[in-house]
Amino acid sequence: MRTTTKSVTLAMAASVVALAAAHAQDDKTLTIVSWGGAYTHSQDEAYHKPYAEKTGTKILQEDKSAQALAGIRSQVEAGNVTWDVVDMLQADAKRACDEGLIMEIPHDEWLAPSPDGAPPTEDFIEGTLGDCFVPQILYATMFAYDENAFPDGGPQTIADIWDTDKFPGTRALQNIPQKNLEWALIADGVSPDEVYDVLATREGQDRAFAKLDELRSSGNVIWWSEGAQPPQMLADGEAAIATAYNGRIFNAQVNEDQPFQIMWDGQMFEVDGWVVPVDNDDNIDLIKDYLYFATDTQRLADQAKYISYAPARKSSVPMVSTFEGTDIDMKPHMPTSPENFKNAVQFNTDFWADYGDSLEERFNAWLAQ
Repeated sequence: MRTTTKSVTLAMAASVVALAAAHAQDDKTLTIVSWGGAYTHSQDEAYHKPYAEKTGTKILQEDKSAQALAGIRSQVEAGNVTWDVVDMLQADAKRACDEGLIMEIPHDEWLAPSPDGAPPTEDFIEGTLGDCFVPQILYATMFAYDENAFPDGGPQTIADIWDTDKFPGTRALQNIPQKNLEWALIADGVSPDEVYDVLATREGQDRAFAKLDELRSSGNVIWWSEGAQPPQMLADGEAAIATAYNGRIFNAQVNEDQPFQIMWDGQMFEVDGWVVPVDNDDNIDLIKDYLYFATDTQRLADQAKYISYAPARKSSVPMVSTFEGTDIDMKPHMPTSPENFKNAVQFNTDFWADYGDSLEERFNAWLAQ
């Protein structure tokens, strides 16, 4: 059979296209930013690894979510966006969305329906989806303590945290105003359902800072900035009581056999999830595919095998099972379990979007005093 120059050229061109496509497939890469520690491990096991195995995508991870808002802002302003998908707190996501730093997400187009066909906007827990935000989990920041420091029993209420005579020892608090100001008002007698109304006033803000002054003046306060620090501070004896993320304390209890107890009274629960920085058009199809996979019902239920955070999808909740490799039922360790949720306070993202800048400035000045 005679082969023409034209047919050879066409065949060669087809081969080049095929090779380029294969190479592009091999080169699929996502840079994903998260918090590190037990939380990133839960993401790795529940959806990063399964997605990489399914698609051949290379996942590059950076543990920089503690600086997510500032990081995205600087990348966008510099015109050099290197992060594809970023794990961010809901309050920060709202601020980033308002500033035009992250993409608006059409939820019913980008996300998977529930197993019974309900659209995502009906399946995610009410109030968790944002214009630019896809939730993964509900988690709590709460107080934990070292049982060994309190042989007669540890603190049980927010007011107990301020009672340094009955419950002596150093308190480790996060070096941000969020939650500290709310707890200060609760310790000062403000009803949890009135906290944000009071904190929105100058008088209420003064009251909260005065209550924090009271605790700090006892000489019993140290500060933390990264989620891994509170359990370590408790383990090292630097602190007897610490605010912490409930998943970090659960990890220390179960995997490190630490004698820690969670005080669920006054837990501040909030939502954590994904955002996509603007100027990611070149990788947008891969980003969409990843989000569709990583936030479906099964994946969010699977995450609860590795960390005690509640899935953000209603259809995932009944699928929560046991801690991986053990017979520990994870349901009682969820912040949303009825026993733990009795006196929970929902972190108000709208309030902090409106008042965050001014209160952060005042808090940082207060810290420097």
